[in-house]
Amino acid sequence: MSEPARNQPIYGLEDRPALPRTMVLSAQHVLTMFGATVSVPLLFGPVMGMSSADTARLISMVMLASGVATLIQTTIGTRLPIVQGVSFAFLGTFFLIIGTAAAEAEAAGQAVGPLAMQYIAGAIILGALVEMTIGFSGLVGALRKMLSPVVIGPVIMLIGLALFGVGAPKAGTHWPISLLTIALVIVFSLVLARKKRFFRLFPILTAVIVVSLLCYILTRMGVFPEGHPSAVSLAAVNDSQWVRLAPSELFFPWGWPKFNLGFFFAILAAYLASMVESVGDYHAISYMSGAGDPTKKQLNRGIGAEGIGCFLTGVFGGFASTSYSENIGLVGLTKVASRHVVQVGGVILIVLGIFGKFGGFAAAIPGPVVGGLYCSLFGLISAIGVQQLAKADLHSDRNLFISGFSLFMGLSVPAYFAARASADLLGPGQTLAIFTPSAEVFLATMPATLGGIVGSIGSTGMAVAAILGIVLDNLIPGTPEERGLGPSTASARGG
Repeated sequence: MSEPARNQPIYGLEDRPALPRTMVLSAQHVLTMFGATVSVPLLFGPVMGMSSADTARLISMVMLASGVATLIQTTIGTRLPIVQGVSFAFLGTFFLIIGTAAAEAEAAGQAVGPLAMQYIAGAIILGALVEMTIGFSGLVGALRKMLSPVVIGPVIMLIGLALFGVGAPKAGTHWPISLLTIALVIVFSLVLARKKRFFRLFPILTAVIVVSLLCYILTRMGVFPEGHPSAVSLAAVNDSQWVRLAPSELFFPWGWPKFNLGFFFAILAAYLASMVESVGDYHAISYMSGAGDPTKKQLNRGIGAEGIGCFLTGVFGGFASTSYSENIGLVGLTKVASRHVVQVGGVILIVLGIFGKFGGFAAAIPGPVVGGLYCSLFGLISAIGVQQLAKADLHSDRNLFISGFSLFMGLSVPAYFAARASADLLGPGQTLAIFTPSAEVFLATMPATLGGIVGSIGSTGMAVAAILGIVLDNLIPGTPEERGLGPSTASARGG
């Protein structure tokens, strides 16, 4: 069998596996994105002073919003197998909003959580209108020729590389379990998959179930005491409602949105970073699906659909949604590129959001297991970026400089902003203890003006690489073939 044949997906975009197999494949997608998605409400809930019951409610809202956004993206958006979930590009702006709302709530003698979520909803909704306008106006597709492989390659590489902060640090909370997870993923997906189709289809799900069951048994035996990173806790299950169906629990559950012009400008930078990352994701998943590069219409519909998803996220009381790189890595690993599988995954997410107990069980997956999955999948995304860059002429000094410079600056500029934040906010001998050392602290102390927007862009590697790559690639002379846009390249990649 030739190499191209081996790289073809087992299930293509429009393939429909049998329902039992589809359910298991869809559950694998849900489990892959669950850790990152749940980590955001688990992060912000305590910061906003929410009780465990309110935090569980927040998790349910995020699941519901992610499911609806996924169905929209796979049905009227790109129609590619892309899971939608909470975007980390928005965290800095959310910290800013929460900090401002905390001061207002203290002065008014009211709870921080509902007020902060009302302001977050307002900012998300306004920004979503802008994203929908950019997408459905055709602006993204019109700029497609500006996004050559010389630009897209480094952006995709940074999508994976930028997640290093949630790989080993999360796995390192308990290396034995994380290493076991990594080892099983490797064995199942790269060794046993050559012999058994089951392991080629379900390597992640099988690894998660095996290791989580082991953690549960060791927890019940007392080997992993309460509070241990690998202990299985069912607290989220106990704090979750069975069913949420009342309109007040599904629509604007925290109250009517509040709008603030400063928050709106601050969140626009996050939307810019999210859109750049999504365009890179569209290229990566389209290539993995055997469909070549996405068309102009797909790019336009994708960004427009993400805007709709974000708008509804604000309505459902969650956080902004974007394409999930974790699940793109899963598609590359399993070779299952059916969008119908992802659509069923979206339905499962909606069920998790309505039936809170199910979400509680999924949230019980130990952190080191999730960390092991991150370490296994995120590097694959960066490798896809290398594959995209290889479409351009890598013997060209022009291309080597542009791609290398934008990649390096995409890593270095956020480090500069992080260092500035540390120096400005911390005294001698103090350390920075926060979720991620980038825009979060920087934005939290700045007014939501141009400075805040620059800080958010500068703290996001994908945005830095995209801006520098677009400018240099379109100003420095180069032939279409040299840039990877020639007809010979398109033919070689299948479209």
